[in-house]
Amino acid sequence: MEWRHRGSPLPQKIPSGKIRWKSSRLDFFFLDQDVILLIDSLPKGQTINAEYFLSPLVQLKDILKEKRRGQVTKGVLFLHDNALSHRALATQKKLTYMGFHCLDHQPFLGI
Repeated sequence: MEWRHRGSPLPQKIPSGKIRWKSSRLDFFFLDQDVILLIDSLPKGQTINAEYFLSPLVQLKDILKEKRRGQVTKGVLFLHDNALSHRALATQKKLTYMGFHCLDHQPFLGI
């Protein structure tokens, strides 16, 4: 039961069927404070794992060298979520090797 004022609208009900998401691809966006640096598309049927995630990181490092010559002196602060491919040991080692400093991201609790 829900308490409401008189005349207030009834709450909307969500349809109780399965919701199907139709997505043709997944894109990764790497950006800095000014502009999008790199957009990488996941091929259809490919799963995201640490091995796949490392190749855009190498491309990102090359793009940073090219576009931000001399501006990156204290390192790169890197923020990503807590996905398995991001937390993998191989990814963490590669980020450390490339000089990226990872910022902690709180896990989504889904409340």
